[in-house]
Amino acid sequence: MAGGISYTSDETTKLSTGEVYAKMLCDLAEQDPRIVTLTADLAKSTKIGAFMERFPERFYNVGIAEQNMFGIAAGMAKCGLIPFTSCFAIFTSCRGLDQIHTDICYQNLNVKMIGSHAGTSFGQAGTTHHSTEDIAIMRSMANLVVIVPADGLETANAVQAAVAHQGPVYLRINRGFDQAVYDSMEYGYEIGKAVQLHDGTDLTIIACGSGVFQAVQAARELASVDGVKARVLNMHTIKPIDREAIMEAVHDTRRIITVEDHTVIGGLGGAVAEVIAEGGMACAFRRLGLQDAFSPIGLHEDLMSHHKIDANGIIETVRELLQLDFEEDDDWTDEV
Repeated sequence: MAGGISYTSDETTKLSTGEVYAKMLCDLAEQDPRIVTLTADLAKSTKIGAFMERFPERFYNVGIAEQNMFGIAAGMAKCGLIPFTSCFAIFTSCRGLDQIHTDICYQNLNVKMIGSHAGTSFGQAGTTHHSTEDIAIMRSMANLVVIVPADGLETANAVQAAVAHQGPVYLRINRGFDQAVYDSMEYGYEIGKAVQLHDGTDLTIIACGSGVFQAVQAARELASVDGVKARVLNMHTIKPIDREAIMEAVHDTRRIITVEDHTVIGGLGGAVAEVIAEGGMACAFRRLGLQDAFSPIGLHEDLMSHHKIDANGIIETVRELLQLDFEEDDDWTDEV
């Protein structure tokens, strides 16, 4: 079984998130001959070309034929291999969905799907390449684990965990360089378990992907400027989601904000809302993300600001939420 590989930020600081993914997969493939890769003519863009150079006999380019790629990957998994598909997140979740649903998830096959250029990280390419609905689509697939890493090192952890997990996995990563949240991989990463990055009792910010760094920055500024103590949870696994961490945050802080580079419909915010509603405990709640809209074209950082999922947008929402004095309302009740 492959695993036990660890990097530090010194080793990955000059690597994009996609390059960290490729590096980890190559290192794991040295240990496990079952690992193979497939791409739909996107080896350069998804950085998996590094795997092709090291293991040409285990690399398959199907051309611009995403549906075929997922069907082939399913067949490989049936033969005992561990196929990794590397494709843009928008093409994985939308163009290949029929095969993902029936060939992979229905049969609970051991296929690992890497969706790159996720969210608005390929902002200048326009709506055809923005992937802002993929979490909602993929988390609705039975048997499928959905992971959204916060940075390069967490991506390395997620790839390693995906190999160890028996069953289909969707791993969503950004184009280019993610701002570093971690300086090493040694922080106890586990599928389905949130990581608390900042302690607080006034409210909780639950984020995934590129929203995690922004949430931490917002929490630090709120503490220094407003004296607000914000808890920050990195919810790297959207499915299975960490229900215990969510309900503990509701109980302790009574105010929840979710942050995602994705539509608020059906993504992280929707998943957290479902947990809270089923948990039977009321709280003040806001979802930050694309508000039932397609994104304009622009640079990633500008689009995050536009959609209020950068640190400034989070701070603005926190200040609005803290003005709600629901705890002093005579009609307020903890249980619903």
